[in-house]
Amino acid sequence: MWTSSSVPPSLPATILPSSRPVLTLLMMSRLGIALVLGLLTGAWAQLFLHNVTRPPCDSPDVKAAALVAQDYLNGQHTHGYKYALNQIDDIKIITKPDGSEIYLMEVDLLETTCHVLDPTPVTNCTVRPKVATAVEGDCDVVLRKVGGVMSVTAFKCKTEESTEDLCVGCASLLPLNDTAGLTMVFASLVTFNNKTGKESLFEIMEVGRMSTQVVSGGARYLAEYVIVETNCTADDRDDNCVPLTNATAQRGFCQVAGVSSLHSIQCNIFAASSMMPIVDTNGTVPVPASVVHVHAGNLHKVHGLRHHKLTALHDPDRSGLLSAESGESGESEESIVPVVPVVVVPVGTEAPPVFVVDPVVGTDAPVVSGVVKREAPEPVPDSPAIVSAPLAPVPVCPGKKQFF
Repeated sequence: MWTSSSVPPSLPATILPSSRPVLTLLMMSRLGIALVLGLLTGAWAQLFLHNVTRPPCDSPDVKAAALVAQDYLNGQHTHGYKYALNQIDDIKIITKPDGSEIYLMEVDLLETTCHVLDPTPVTNCTVRPKVATAVEGDCDVVLRKVGGVMSVTAFKCKTEESTEDLCVGCASLLPLNDTAGLTMVFASLVTFNNKTGKESLFEIMEVGRMSTQVVSGGARYLAEYVIVETNCTADDRDDNCVPLTNATAQRGFCQVAGVSSLHSIQCNIFAASSMMPIVDTNGTVPVPASVVHVHAGNLHKVHGLRHHKLTALHDPDRSGLLSAESGESGESEESIVPVVPVVVVPVGTEAPPVFVVDPVVGTDAPVVSGVVKREAPEPVPDSPAIVSAPLAPVPVCPGKKQFF
């Protein structure tokens, strides 16, 4: 015999008869929680699907956004050269409940021969060719469009040299702190100050790039650098000239080739008004006046790279929308709009509706525009069935390359 307080031999010791209602209630609660989570997940997935679009990379609206990104990146770039848009790699547009739109773009840029202080619009600047060691910028950019106005909120860039189409005997880049190259740079500045006829002497503001080339007479050097007006005049013999930092100070861009003892130099002095804020090519983004950053006398201690890089990261609000690495963004099923197939239906039969997920209303709706009726050919006896291959969707990204 067993009492009410003991456990019958036929029941496990861990489950008492009085615990069955509790266990049943617990199982139902878990099932209810799982059901609610499933419904919420489905609702969020539908919401995400209905608000994400992938337009063609070369559509006018996307191109306009890419040019805004180009101008903004150049405005943030205070050293080196301007960059021109080469290709739109990818685009995703997220429409927010308030009607604003978030553009997630991947763009490729190429370095031009125009320094950031050069007032020449980017569209009029020459892209540096591959044989001269082109520099490429790969950027992820986040833009926001509110009331038709586009603005950049975050970006991430990776800048690299192009190693394609390099030829034997062509000039190769040198580090910006190369001793022999800098020796020729300073010697050429003396040549310019002695022959310029300007009232003011100039100092080196920044070296843009240096390269070397082996010729019949040995190695020669090529360099590009920016100069800035100082407080000294041509009649002064004071070695303590101070570069002027005001917006009206004259600045120029010089190109020199040769060696320290024998070289040619050509400098283009920018107008003082070009130092004021301007609006770049597309009239979309005001470009701020570049910051004066003078490397007087000790350039070799400042830079060790072979080219000036774009600003690597700008995400003040920590948007979390930038990819882990520029140029890498996985395709997701929820962001691809399905292609409606064309169905051939013999005359006199009812066409079955084709169901797709409507990206606007989010419901399964029959698409009748994808149905074409025409006379079906008579079947050929004993002939194998011919199954047409599905049409591949036309790729909409990446866009067309503008240069190479």
